[in-house]
Amino acid sequence: MFFHPMDFLIIIAFAISLWAQFKVKGNFKKWSQVSAYSGRTGAEVARSILDQNGLSHIPVEPVPGMLSDHYDPVSKVVRLSESVYYGDSIASVSVAAHEVGHAVQHKQSYGALVFRHRMFPLVNLTSGVAPFLLMGGLLLQQFQLIGVGIVLFSIAVLFQLVTLPVEFNASSRAKRYLLAEGFIRNDEERGVNKVLNAAALTYVAAALISLLELLKFVMIFFQGQREE
Repeated sequence: MFFHPMDFLIIIAFAISLWAQFKVKGNFKKWSQVSAYSGRTGAEVARSILDQNGLSHIPVEPVPGMLSDHYDPVSKVVRLSESVYYGDSIASVSVAAHEVGHAVQHKQSYGALVFRHRMFPLVNLTSGVAPFLLMGGLLLQQFQLIGVGIVLFSIAVLFQLVTLPVEFNASSRAKRYLLAEGFIRNDEERGVNKVLNAAALTYVAAALISLLELLKFVMIFFQGQREE
């Protein structure tokens, strides 16, 4: 019961996740050394795209840490890591434009983002409880606990699946903004794709791991029901 056949697939998914994180850091480092055609910094790119989309009221702030970039929908602020904020590389402008893409999604009430925001409080609650129910039910052979854990864990998995179109859409917007505003040339789009696609893969891998873990517990639950 402690080792399930699905664990083989989960281990493979974890390996993909580690590889994706390696790719993110590797691509960011590589393209951080290549200056973008425009010579604009990540902060300047973010500010310009925000202004072009009627979001002049949203500030752009530097924050410490590597790849700590994010858009805060509560405070309505774009926060960029210092290397992105001050950098003028292809990696810097790519990440900056991606985070601004989330801000524009928020303004336009992009469906997947709205749904994700509404799920967030529930996910915070259920994601802390679900693992205890699942592991407790597994250890005690209490399949009712596993069943409740599955329901709660499903919410967290759904949250990760909804995150995928949010991230892919933000990256698509970023590429469009960068080209339309002349921040990159057409021949620099390859570098932008490398940076943003690697980051997207980390979300895909995380969702895959959660989905496989959920499937594992569903299989355990139905197997236990048959044996009772």
